[in-house]
Amino acid sequence: MKQALISADNVWVLWAIIAGWAYVSIWLEQKYNWASKITGAIIALVGAMALSNFGIIPTESGVYDVIWSYVVPMAIPMLLYQANIKKIWKESGRMLGIYLIGAFATCIGVVIAFFAVKSFVPDLYKVAAMICGSYIGGGVNFVAMSEAFGAAGEVVSATIVADNMVMAMYFFVLMTVPTIAIFRRLFKHPHIDAVESGVGKDENLASKYWQRKEISLKDIAFAVGSAIVIVAVSIEISKFLGTIIPTDNEFVKVLNSLLGNKYLMITTLTMLFATFMPKTFGEAKGAQEIGTFLIYLFFVVIGVPASIPQIIQNSPILLVFCLIVVFINLAIMMVIGRLFKFDLEEILIASNANIGGPTTAAAMAISKGWTKLIAPAMLVGVLGYIIGNYFAIIVANWLSNF
Repeated sequence: MKQALISADNVWVLWAIIAGWAYVSIWLEQKYNWASKITGAIIALVGAMALSNFGIIPTESGVYDVIWSYVVPMAIPMLLYQANIKKIWKESGRMLGIYLIGAFATCIGVVIAFFAVKSFVPDLYKVAAMICGSYIGGGVNFVAMSEAFGAAGEVVSATIVADNMVMAMYFFVLMTVPTIAIFRRLFKHPHIDAVESGVGKDENLASKYWQRKEISLKDIAFAVGSAIVIVAVSIEISKFLGTIIPTDNEFVKVLNSLLGNKYLMITTLTMLFATFMPKTFGEAKGAQEIGTFLIYLFFVVIGVPASIPQIIQNSPILLVFCLIVVFINLAIMMVIGRLFKFDLEEILIASNANIGGPTTAAAMAISKGWTKLIAPAMLVGVLGYIIGNYFAIIVANWLSNF
């Protein structure tokens, strides 16, 4: 592989590029309407793809590992502080239903994709686990499933490349669908109508949503400090449960994988705090902003391995695998959504929450001006962090028999 302009061990320069490009992505999204429509998440991801494909930054580095291992776990609690499980039930409304349909659609897509290409890729059930988890809950579940099933490093890398390429393309598709006449004829679209009627038409909606708020040093200290405490406690609990739960039969092995998973424990513990201490955590100022910036670092990093030459050389079959899954996810959601009269916006946001997770779904809702769907997008996407790993483990364990 050709040496990148910036070496993998040039830590500070790589951090500067990652944090700097995350800032530029957010700035562009909030400054220009075209960028707001694309979303900062996609700008971050595509920009990183360009930097790695043009040989400016390496596709692998310990800096990226730090973001996966430390930054992402710390971001999760802060993004979940408003994830009151009672609120998920009350406020998500119909979107929860279409989101769960999407979760099952992902499982169906994974099974179909597995049997379509299994003769070309050994241990494909491990890829199935990563993609199933990721396309129900988001990138965090991808990491959890790669660890849970012990996928080889080269398989993880190749899958990441394919996954990120497909995600980037898919987000563009989801952004484009509302502009296509046939979809507008087939589905109700009240949120699009509200925006196009002139309400906030000339405003930059991302900038409006993330407007300046009053925040103190104490707020920052609580948001960051409590997140780190939750991560530390969760990791210790998951380690403890992972050591005491036996693995001598399939049921307890799955139980061990679930309860010994640090991401699942972080999510569960945070949601318990958010549900039973809603004032303390739900109103924590700065948590959403800090958590979202940390996730933007993650967006940059997940774009880095999406190397077009690597796709051509190593991942064409995995690219096909991912494409099959996202196509089936959207196709099933569209058909069932049409039958049960879901709004077009609900279907697209729920599918985005499946494939990309809560932050990209919320980012899409913000950029499109569908303000009433922002909270439900976050809430159902957050739910995916929990159920994604369960679905993935069950499906992958079954597929491992083939």
